[in-house]
Amino acid sequence: MTGTTLGANSEVGPLRVVILHRPGPELQRLTPRNNDRLLFDGMPWVARAQEEHDAFASLLRSRGVEVLLLANLLTEALASGAARMQGISAAVDSRRLGLPLAQELSAYLRTLDVESLARILMAGMTFSELPFLGGELSLVQCMHHDADFVIDPLPNLLFTRDSSFWIGPRVAITSLALPARIRETSLTDLIYAHHPRFLGVRRAYESRSAPVEGGDVLLLAPGVVAVGVGERTTPAGAEALARSLFDDGLAHTVLAVPIAQERAQMHLDTVCTMVDVDAVVMYPNIVDSLSAFTIRQKSDGVSITSAAPFVDAAADAMGIDKLRVIDTGLDPITAEREQWDDGNNTLALAPGVVVAYERNTETNARLADSGIEVLPISASELGTGRGGPRCMSCPVARDPL
Repeated sequence: MTGTTLGANSEVGPLRVVILHRPGPELQRLTPRNNDRLLFDGMPWVARAQEEHDAFASLLRSRGVEVLLLANLLTEALASGAARMQGISAAVDSRRLGLPLAQELSAYLRTLDVESLARILMAGMTFSELPFLGGELSLVQCMHHDADFVIDPLPNLLFTRDSSFWIGPRVAITSLALPARIRETSLTDLIYAHHPRFLGVRRAYESRSAPVEGGDVLLLAPGVVAVGVGERTTPAGAEALARSLFDDGLAHTVLAVPIAQERAQMHLDTVCTMVDVDAVVMYPNIVDSLSAFTIRQKSDGVSITSAAPFVDAAADAMGIDKLRVIDTGLDPITAEREQWDDGNNTLALAPGVVVAYERNTETNARLADSGIEVLPISASELGTGRGGPRCMSCPVARDPL
């Protein structure tokens, strides 16, 4: 399927190619001491998480989707000397490690084969794993405990949606907000820049300042983008994204959607995802309160309208009479539980066909009652990082609507 045209102009066009990341040794780095800092609510049983993820990938392949695994893409991209230098430079923080240790560590990493280097870039390295004794030269090395990280692991690589997204024929590299995730974009950038599969792909929005995360970006329709503004994506980031998409002719309308600045609603796609060309599944507790500022391109710049109900603003921008909201109709406690367990975070494989976590039985039943085909997957361990099927997938190619 290497001849597939890359790009996407919607959330629901038939999915052809997707990037996933199979849970790996980076999840084995999580401990009670660091899991909060690394943004996990628990320590997943990694072997079971891998089984669940393998089943997810197998389901996608059974539906004709080509699955690209991030670890394989990274390893293959590191065949380039420039990619190796880029990855090492991003991983070795001389401000934190001090110049002597940083130089020695960088020199060591340059000697590694591509598989070993890829593993360290993803799973990190502890001081006890350093192959050299730099104590005579490095106070940093002398004063750290063996289990401390000289290179932090990246357990949130599992959520490939956030560090990049495709819009039209271009890929947008995002800017992640929290320290635990900032380096993820360096690996994404490296892959798109140096892997042969993406040769010639042009970039869309690319920012190293105002945060924008892919989980906040919904392609509602061709030319219409919704951007959640909350814990991870800032108003400045949403505005910069809108202006960049307008300049490149990739969108004509952007909806900036305020969401609660809390972990349960970290991204827009934790409360609302597209399940059909004219339908969303939405957390019922916010259906009436979710609003949007509409940003439109004008000949002399942009216009920004006052906040209006999201469903109305979206329908207007999409050029449809009404955005169909599948109100899960749950009692408040069940709704809150299933939202926390990513019941509203579905991945569309085609219009009216979605992958969802099987544990959210009430939400899935309401989707089915509304004519949506639900393909359930298990997630007893995958869910510990607070992300569902959409979070775990970066669509690289969808058929255009």
